[in-house]
Amino acid sequence: MSRPRIVIVGAGFAGYRTARTLSRLTRHQADITLLNPTDYFLYLPLLPQVAAGILEPRRVSVSLSGTLPHVRLVLGEADGIDLDGHTVHYTGPEGEEGTLPFDRLVLAAGSVNKLLPIPGVAEHAHGFRGLPEALYLRDHVTRQVELAAAADDRAECAARCTFVVVGAGYTGTEVAAHGAMYTDAQVRKHPMRTGMRPRWMLLDVAPRVMPEMDERLSRTAERVLRQRGVDVRMGTSVKEATHDGVVLTDGSTVDTRTLVWCVGVRPDPLVEALGLPMERGRLLVDPHLQVPGRPELFACGDVAAVPDLNQPGQYTPMTAQHAWRHGKVCAQNVAASLGIGERRAYRHRDMGFVVDLGGAKAAANPLGLPMSGPAAGAVTRGYHLAAMPGNRVRVAADWLLDAVLPRQAVQLGLVRSWSVPLESSSPEVARVPGSPKRPGKATGPAGQRPDGEEAGTHPGGEPAKGQPGGEPAKNEPSGGPAKGRPGGEPAKEQPGGEPAKNQPGGEPAKNQPGGEPAGSRSHGGRAKGGQSGSPRASGKPRRAVEAAGPRPARGGSGKPGKAPRASGAGSAGKRPAAPSGPSRSVGPPTDPGPEPPANQPPPGPDIAPGPVKRTDGRAAEGDS
Repeated sequence: MSRPRIVIVGAGFAGYRTARTLSRLTRHQADITLLNPTDYFLYLPLLPQVAAGILEPRRVSVSLSGTLPHVRLVLGEADGIDLDGHTVHYTGPEGEEGTLPFDRLVLAAGSVNKLLPIPGVAEHAHGFRGLPEALYLRDHVTRQVELAAAADDRAECAARCTFVVVGAGYTGTEVAAHGAMYTDAQVRKHPMRTGMRPRWMLLDVAPRVMPEMDERLSRTAERVLRQRGVDVRMGTSVKEATHDGVVLTDGSTVDTRTLVWCVGVRPDPLVEALGLPMERGRLLVDPHLQVPGRPELFACGDVAAVPDLNQPGQYTPMTAQHAWRHGKVCAQNVAASLGIGERRAYRHRDMGFVVDLGGAKAAANPLGLPMSGPAAGAVTRGYHLAAMPGNRVRVAADWLLDAVLPRQAVQLGLVRSWSVPLESSSPEVARVPGSPKRPGKATGPAGQRPDGEEAGTHPGGEPAKGQPGGEPAKNEPSGGPAKGRPGGEPAKEQPGGEPAKNQPGGEPAKNQPGGEPAGSRSHGGRAKGGQSGSPRASGKPRRAVEAAGPRPARGGSGKPGKAPRASGAGSAGKRPAAPSGPSRSVGPPTDPGPEPPANQPPPGPDIAPGPVKRTDGRAAEGDS
């Protein structure tokens, strides 16, 4: 008799814990497959320290194959689930397609960025959900401080060294706290000509910083921020983002080149297309994390609405503390459904919160005991070392080196602005030029894509003017963002996702014990442009997911079982035609021969050069 097949979608806190626990419980009695876009588990609570230059990126990336030796890793993104056929369809990182059969399916896709219908935010802001965004923010902040230090004009200097963070939750508070320390260290070594200093702003419509925490800890965090010169404005948010700065809800205007979007998360819309009962975008499950009426389907983490047995009538919040514990209980119940062990209901006990504010400062209440100052800092870092599933020695070594050595404030230029747009459906994977065409992305007349994205500005096509590989923008230094733009990338005019009860700071990413927000999932972190349940507008395909029956044929594809992909952006999401010339095909080359693909964009100053096709038909010689 063949062994049962278990497929886990997503390797965030819930998915990773499920895979690790199942591997131990089944002991080779089942085939476990983990589907994830990246080959690492990202420990999101320490991501602000990556952006501040304290930790190297690999320190917070735990290898999946190295720590899950008995779990098969499949790189790809789930874009179709046939519950009756017991299959999961996915698209790989190079455009290849595949199908995974299952006897038990665990959905742990996590959460995605929450966009609000604020004009200009999708075009000029950047999120903070994955490693590419953290690396971009570190380079961008370093570059702006260096350009401000060399500027003679006080207005330009003030705009470049002003950094606006929207969302005073755990993530936004830590980004502002660590960012202020990072830029102050730069200015101490290289003062600006105009005598100005970097200015950080933290905005939120909430009445206080981190409203989810105990009020005493909230006051501690705000006091530390103000001591470092952070301009904390509660009850205020962004009304409009422009290429020169932002307009605030109080009517004031702030000139800036940096807008960091940390307003919160929402469940991944993958589960919405299943046609099963939902609760505010989350899949309803019973206390055993099993979907009623579907004995083969389990869900945990941010995509699951798990009943809170300690508070009847409520559901567990979307935090990493719960996602990590969901994973363990889910694995035990999946194993029990296969005859291994017994089922158990999910119950939790609040372990408290920890917030790292940089240096020796932190705010924490482990087991309900409020702490601040160096004692809280020691508890916070000790907790992170204990909670990380790997790389503990390397993280501790980086902390020690940071305490005795100055930080290396250099911009590596590895991630450019156009690689990490805010509306990206997968912030854990940076966009790259020359990427293969995804299914359902055929280019229409005049280079216009069916989903409303202009083909000439999409990776794999020809970069737009001012982008790497294209014609540089006027008056812009090489590798810099578009002139006067905080985000630097012309993006779709997309209104964003559903509002969070008119709270731009609502449902912020959590940095609680047990991990950081379940937005930490590797599979997730995608910003959606439409309403709940609408197709994606970011350019990545999401196939229609059916709960029953075979999948209808996809028009024009010639392959059965695929549903056509509707545009989620609509006419408002279309970009104007790129001025850099006619758009090129975004699809992969049809000739599998050795000649380089014709759609490879010319290497620019911001990207690693790829193969260059000579006009005389011969292959280029040497290292291009």
